[in-house]
Order: sequence, then structure tokens, then C-alpha cells
Amino acid sequence: MENKIIHGDCLSVLKTLEDESVDLIYLDPPFFSNRNYEVIWGDEGEKRSFEDRWSGGMQQYISWLHERVSEMHRVLKKTGSIYLHCDHHADAYIRVQILDPIFGEKNFRNEIVWCYSRMASKGQKQFSKSSDTIFWYSKSTEWTFNVDSIRMPYSESSKNRAGYKKTSLGGAAPKSGICELNEIGKFPECWWSDIGIVKGNSHERIGYPTQKPEALLERIIKASSSEGDVVLDPFLGGGTTISVAEKLGRKWIGIDQSMIAVKVSEGRIEKLKKYELKNE
Repeated sequence: MENKIIHGDCLSVLKTLEDESVDLIYLDPPFFSNRNYEVIWGDEGEKRSFEDRWSGGMQQYISWLHERVSEMHRVLKKTGSIYLHCDHHADAYIRVQILDPIFGEKNFRNEIVWCYSRMASKGQKQFSKSSDTIFWYSKSTEWTFNVDSIRMPYSESSKNRAGYKKTSLGGAAPKSGICELNEIGKFPECWWSDIGIVKGNSHERIGYPTQKPEALLERIIKASSSEGDVVLDPFLGGGTTISVAEKLGRKWIGIDQSMIAVKVSEGRIEKLKKYELKNE
């Protein structure tokens, strides 16, 4: 199954995978937003599945996703992690009704907020919705986290504090020690505002409206997997996850029920391999 793009419903495909055979799962499932959001490529099979899945409202959506995440838990290694990408429509339901019961509250690692800028619409009567949530859970109390591979640049204010005595906020007495900066950057936070969305003029853009930036997947894959590990994306879409996994020397599995999405992803991998071969 490694380094393969598979056409089909991820539930059926997941059932064919061996127990504890995957190191990292990233999924960006269809958001529970509106009835046309998922149907991007115009695939008739995708449209029929979409209509059936959403006909019962939120609880049917949660039941549909719960069944698939349960299989993902089975195929994930004990040291593995899952990152589930969602938005405000169902994030609370997903955490309380799916992730906590399946993975356990003790294995909740982070609620990552990916915030980005976008144009506000005219006549807007509420704050702009310009962030997504990515829930990170580990399979057990032992998990992979390669922090040094994803350290970030320090802000100018942090650089200016270097070499000075540490202080505490809130009126407490100053703590001992000197403020020292790590030469490879600061420890990453769970608030990701340094990665923008894929815009129309981006060299990454393939015409997939919900396409996620490669930088987002690069941070996740570097943090929670090592070279040679297996990365799974059960809702492959435009193929960003497997493209980044290929670049980073990981093995990968991509699944999508849309044949058009499968063909686009296959073309993306083929183009990447030709580029790598050319530059060897």
C-alpha cells in the first residue's frame, strides 16, 4: 500500500490496511458547511455520496466521520499521531463526540489554530472567520515530536531581550537567569499565523478551492514523523499531503473517492518525480 494513491471511500480502503501500520495521519475531511462545499471536481460519484451523507444533518455527519476515524485509530502505530483539520461548523462536535472517545482525553496533544488573512465581504455584521482548527492527538502516551526540525524565527522583541536578566510579569519577583536564544530558533506555538492560504497567483495553486499550503503540511509531517515513516491522507483532494511527504523522504498512502482528485494527485506526484530526477 505504500506510495500508492487509491480510489475509493476511505472507510473501505482503511479496512484493508494492517493494524498499527501507519505513523502519521493528516485528514482534511469535508467540512460541515454547506451542501456544495465538497463537490469541487464535478465527479458524479462524489456528488451522490455527498448528498447521502449530509441528508441527516450534523449527527449523520458525525456518525459518518466517527466510523472512519475509528478505523484510522486501528491502523495508527502506538507512537503515531493524527491531525484532524476542521473549522467552526463542527469542531466542538468532532472533539467531544469523535476524538476524545476514540483516542482518549489523555492523548489530546494540541488544538492548533491556523489563522490567515482574507478579504472581508461588504456589509459584514460579524468578525471575519479567518481561522481553522487542527486537532492533534497521539495514539498513546509515547509519540514522535521532532521539535528542532520545526523551530521558528524569533521576533525582533525577543532578539532585543537576549542577554538581559529574565523577569516575570504580573508583579512577581524577577527570576534568576539570563535570557538566551536558541541558535536554531524558538520553540513553536500552537498559534500558526505565519502560513498563508494558497492564493490565486501562488505557484502551488492547482485549481482546488480548499487546497492547503505545502508549508502547513511540511510543519506537521516534520514534527510528527521521521524519514521512512508512513504518512496517510484519507481525504487526499489535490494531493498536497503526499507531495510534501514525498519531498521529505516519507512513505505515503493517499485515498479519495473522486477519480478526478486521484488523477490530479497522480499528475502532481509524477511531475514532482520528474523534477527530482532532472535535478539529481
